[in-house]
Amino acid sequence: MSILLSIGRIATEFNAARARYQTERAIRSLPIELQKDIGWPEAADAKIAIRHGVGSWAGAK
Repeated sequence: MSILLSIGRIATEFNAARARYQTERAIRSLPIELQKDIGWPEAADAKIAIRHGVGSWAGAK
């Protein structure tokens, strides 16, 4: 049963990482003026150094 729990946890983390990626991609596709209005560049600068992989199973956390 622990194998199923591990697979479920990995799938959940992957889905969360995929949703974050899709959100980031959508925001980055907006014009620069809109990105600045919502504060995107400042918020992204702090996270870029942390984000190297897809999820905790890929080495990022």
